[in-house]
Amino acid sequence: MKLGNLLALGALAAGAAYLLKKKKKDGTVIQTKGRIVDDAVDQDFAVDMPAVREVVIATNNKSKVEELKRMLEPLGFTVYSLKDKNISIEVEETGETFAENALIKARAIYELVKCPVIADDSGLCVDALGGAPGVYSSRYSGEGDKDNNAKLLREMEGVTDRSAQFACVIAYLDETGASHTFTGICRGEIGFEERGLFGFGYDPLFMVGDRSIAEMTPEEKDAISHRGDAMRKLADYLGEQ
Repeated sequence: MKLGNLLALGALAAGAAYLLKKKKKDGTVIQTKGRIVDDAVDQDFAVDMPAVREVVIATNNKSKVEELKRMLEPLGFTVYSLKDKNISIEVEETGETFAENALIKARAIYELVKCPVIADDSGLCVDALGGAPGVYSSRYSGEGDKDNNAKLLREMEGVTDRSAQFACVIAYLDETGASHTFTGICRGEIGFEERGLFGFGYDPLFMVGDRSIAEMTPEEKDAISHRGDAMRKLADYLGEQ
């Protein structure tokens, strides 16, 4: 893996913040990075990097766009939402697996933008519920996050086995439209009540250790989440290209 991408991955895992600055040096694009420490920038290395790449996030979920943007920008991407591209479309998720749905969404948007696209499909899989809600996580109740969580708590009443996992498949379509998928997993348990103010979806109910995902900072969530896991695998792949 190239040094720049390896260091960026370390920043993601540690929750560190980095600045990226591009310079021209003998016609070469140089990208410097520095750790932000007490508002002072410690620029301790510089690496040759390719020009910033453009990628479109194939989702209308604002929270998901912000989460992926937070992970992708340190890797040298300029990230666009569908709104940024003036695209108003709801892609029907007709797949039976996370991978199928992620690819369906990515391919639909690629046909419109003809540039790299990232789409993800993710969900909560509860062991005691036979893997439900799974691919139907976002539409479990048909009424949104609050009602989804309320329904899950009802389904888990009296259940002692609270084990579950968040699963995510990221589909990346490159400039040519060739597809690549990366899977991420985060194991935990279903809590007995909603806790925390951060995150979205089932985050307030999903416990990792003694905290819910919604009680973690964005950086802490990125370091352990299913989407962060899948994104690091994508970054490994990109670093090898």
